[in-house]
Amino acid sequence: MNNEKKLTETKREKAPRRGIVRLLTLLLTLIWGVAWVFMKVVLDYMGPFTFASLRFLSASLFLLIVLFFLKRLSIRNIAIRDLMILGLLQTTAVFLFVTYGMKFVDAGKSSILLYTMPIWSGLLAAKFLDEPLTRTKVISMIFGGIGLLFIFGFDVQSLSSSALTGQLFIIVAAVSWAVANIFYQRKFSQADRLQVNAYQSLFGAIGLTIVAIVMENDVPIVLNATSIISVLYTGILASAISFTIWFFLLDEVDTATAAMSVLLVPIFGLVFGSIFLNEVITLSTIIGSLFILVGIFFTQISSEKNVKGENQKARRIRN
Repeated sequence: MNNEKKLTETKREKAPRRGIVRLLTLLLTLIWGVAWVFMKVVLDYMGPFTFASLRFLSASLFLLIVLFFLKRLSIRNIAIRDLMILGLLQTTAVFLFVTYGMKFVDAGKSSILLYTMPIWSGLLAAKFLDEPLTRTKVISMIFGGIGLLFIFGFDVQSLSSSALTGQLFIIVAAVSWAVANIFYQRKFSQADRLQVNAYQSLFGAIGLTIVAIVMENDVPIVLNATSIISVLYTGILASAISFTIWFFLLDEVDTATAAMSVLLVPIFGLVFGSIFLNEVITLSTIIGSLFILVGIFFTQISSEKNVKGENQKARRIRN
């Protein structure tokens, strides 16, 4: 009887708190959507690797200060090696490739390419986490992929070599992010999210700093209001706080659902890029955005079914 009660409580705990999840997902997509503007603007004032290094040094410093005041600075039951690997995958690799690629690609299109991540995440989760690749998830991935293709455009053959290289770098970043999601689920699902984000950011920032010193030691850094605000926004709000929210979402819902839900980010990235950077929004972009919204709708249906399934199992156990 006690085992049944514990199992019932576990099911309840695992059932996603849908209202909180949806609110945090919307907040996350808005923050990350705006971040693309700052990420593009700041490249006028420093090299891409230097910016990525400063971004995550500020993120890790902020999180370590928070942990200090919460008296949770000491790492327990978390392997340092795993934190280093996560930092290399989630921070060093992703933001090396994406910030360098943004030298040749518009902010809006950069966000679209990085957010092919949900497709890779869904496929990898089915392979390595045994998450069922349901029909609803497949449909949502197809709609999301078609939407990204419309926004990305069918102009690959007309791209310059530098633009094509930049786009390929960002796609590599998307795959690295997907791998990091799987690694987090396998290694840190029961760990302190704040600690995980703080220390993976720190290890990732160390990797970024080494690359910046080697590759950009002679590139000037211009510190003014714009560059400082860009580093602080992307470091504290879009990294320290937002990736903590992201790890929370990975714990609350399955990897594919969480990944598909943030596909609103490239839409916000396009809108804010148009408003603040005068980037053009085309008809194909609008069509693609509609496909993405339909894909997100199917993702939410999948999430609802998972919640109902958990509740029905819990009721059967009680009975």
